[in-house]
Amino acid sequence: MPGPTPGCPEMSLPPLLLLLPLLTSKPAGATLIRIPLRRVYTGSGPLNPLRGWGNAQEPLRLGGPSPGGNSTFVSLSNFLNAQYYGTIGLGTPPQNFSVVFDTGSSNLWVPSKRCYFFSLPCWFHNRFNANASSSFKPNGTKFAIQYGTGRLSGILSEDKLTIGGTMGASVMFGEALWEPSLVFTFALPDGILGLGFPILAVDGVQPPLDSLVDQGALDKPVFSFYLNRDPAVVDGGELVLGGSDPAHYIPPLTYVPVTVPAYWQIHMERVKVGTGLTLCAQGCAAILDTGTSLITGPWEEIRALHKAIGGFALLRGEHLIQCSKISTLPPISFNLGGVWFNLTAQDYVLQITLGGVRVCLSGFGALDVPPPEGPFWILGDVFLRSYVAVFDRGNGKEGARVGLARARPPGS
Repeated sequence: MPGPTPGCPEMSLPPLLLLLPLLTSKPAGATLIRIPLRRVYTGSGPLNPLRGWGNAQEPLRLGGPSPGGNSTFVSLSNFLNAQYYGTIGLGTPPQNFSVVFDTGSSNLWVPSKRCYFFSLPCWFHNRFNANASSSFKPNGTKFAIQYGTGRLSGILSEDKLTIGGTMGASVMFGEALWEPSLVFTFALPDGILGLGFPILAVDGVQPPLDSLVDQGALDKPVFSFYLNRDPAVVDGGELVLGGSDPAHYIPPLTYVPVTVPAYWQIHMERVKVGTGLTLCAQGCAAILDTGTSLITGPWEEIRALHKAIGGFALLRGEHLIQCSKISTLPPISFNLGGVWFNLTAQDYVLQITLGGVRVCLSGFGALDVPPPEGPFWILGDVFLRSYVAVFDRGNGKEGARVGLARARPPGS
């Protein structure tokens, strides 16, 4: 080995000084980008979920912190206490759109400047103008998506995606030309960005998350949701692409394997209402879905649940709860991965104000899904406001999984 350079005395730095640059420097590709968005809170009641269930092109198959990894943060806003959405950009320069980040679908679409004249939702939302983008690449393939509460059709196009301040990945997306469903007219977001598995993508289009990973914008297909439940604050929460933020939850994360890599479906061992009622007694399927506002389950089981908590049925399937009895209602607990995830009545009762009067509604709804896909429960925003979910698509060696941990209270 060569000795010290002549004329340059050999220096021995204290270990702490040698370590200091490592502690103060940021690892390559680990930039965290946060975009604060304003919460729009109207005080209205929960809407029927405008969720994304894109039709799969083939039958459904059964089947923690990320140091040093790319992570991109996109703040979310609450929509009518039922929808969380954020802003993305498409094109060069970016044209901004508000979209629902939906784990129950896998396509990205926004209204088009070329939409049909009688497509009413186009006139109430931002529309993509291909002629105003220098990076636009036409495709022209026709697409159509049928959702649970609406449908739309249009053409596929390709352009640059800006998300959380990060720009550069090219994505295939839908330009909606025809939106005949009124639900899109009254929805505040412009479109939907799906975060489900590729099998759900209509026309085999590569989902946006896969495009971001393949083109180096993200290290791995992992994302997490923190949904702020406090309507008094501006921030509605955060979607973290590429990892998770430990400041959002109370460790540890409990990981549960995905059993059907289409929707984010996992196995739920059982559900308990207080100490007197057990549901899903033999185990059942559960789907974590950011595009569903409530927690849903089979009709018979939800009926028994509402009987146990004293819910009164309303006309649209919603159940009224006596506000004065919230403090006496039992906890409702979900056993996932061998761990109990508890919701108090403060968690599962939606408290809204109508005409100056406080009204309390159950956060549970009935939904019967026939075999072979069903029956299953959906753990929607009522659950995800209390528990941060880390969605990990896995890799060739490890399968997909979902990590769950109690969300930190706002301001903690």
